[in-house]
Amino acid sequence: MGNTLTCCVSPNASPKLGRRAGPAQPDYESEIYEAAAGDAVAVAPTPAAVEPAELDFGAGEGHHLQHISDREMPEDLALESNPSDHPRASTIFLSKSQTDVREKRKSNHLNHVSPGQLTKKYSSCSTIFLDDSTVSQPNLRTTIKCVTLAIYYHIKNRDANRSLDIFDERSHPLTREKVPEEYFKHDPEHKFIYRFVRTLFSAAQLTAECAIVTLVYLERLLTYAEIDICPTNWKRIVLGAILLASKVWDDQAVWNVDYCQILKDITVEDMNEMERHFLELLQFNINVPASVYAKYYFDLRSLADDNNLNFLFAPLSKERAQNLEAISRLCEDKYKDLCKVAMRRSFSADNFIAVRRSNAILS
Repeated sequence: MGNTLTCCVSPNASPKLGRRAGPAQPDYESEIYEAAAGDAVAVAPTPAAVEPAELDFGAGEGHHLQHISDREMPEDLALESNPSDHPRASTIFLSKSQTDVREKRKSNHLNHVSPGQLTKKYSSCSTIFLDDSTVSQPNLRTTIKCVTLAIYYHIKNRDANRSLDIFDERSHPLTREKVPEEYFKHDPEHKFIYRFVRTLFSAAQLTAECAIVTLVYLERLLTYAEIDICPTNWKRIVLGAILLASKVWDDQAVWNVDYCQILKDITVEDMNEMERHFLELLQFNINVPASVYAKYYFDLRSLADDNNLNFLFAPLSKERAQNLEAISRLCEDKYKDLCKVAMRRSFSADNFIAVRRSNAILS
């Protein structure tokens, strides 16, 4: 483990794929993989011969061991600029939505359009309004609306039409009925995207947290593979992200064959191939840190507020206030216990940082 030249990750092996979707061996005969995914998968090469002098297992000055997570990340991508990996980077969907939000506000100002009756309820000294959505237990319906709205802005404000054949619905249709070419020339409406995602989540009984992880994987795919989500590929990209998020997040994940029961005309082989390419393009990086998850949750709430997708607020009742107080005390007690464990430390004979007291033994 101390050898810095050891290659610890192979792109040809994935325990997740081996358990559910068959072997993770990529299709090297496929022109799609060679042309598009080949450049996106980068693994540290293992030298054929290494001189003994180059292997330094000592703890010399300036010796730095590269962490395995650093090797798993694409070398040409900066963590600070990738929102799906770094908590301080701004989410892509929020930045793409700001253009429409500014134009809408400017139009309302120029046309003297009043906001109308205020529908959002604000707390006062006597009444506190809370919604039923938290970062640990988001509201399913509202979360799906926000996630699909983020996908809508991705499609509407895309930079180009870069895509891969594996995600192209014209090459891999989801229905047996021939889709007219005119369908792929227009951006889908938000309600159409919402209906597609809601159908999958309802049939597969997925949770709201899975929807947030789906958006994380979607933006990670667009960043790693350097593609755009457009009318020709949005359904298959969203389907692949939901498929992967459900397997990573849920303990009892939905199998690929189950999605074939929801989408009647898609085959298991097609689902397996799309999942393999999705993982290859993600560099098998399916980790979602808690900080990244929380950032996406609060950015989705900001997106909902900017687009008047208000959460359902209700006055704080006595029973709910007692539950919140009980949860708060439980978290506070756990924090105190962790602090006590962290305070325990050993002392050396050369450096006393506290007065040592021996325990008295009473016989």
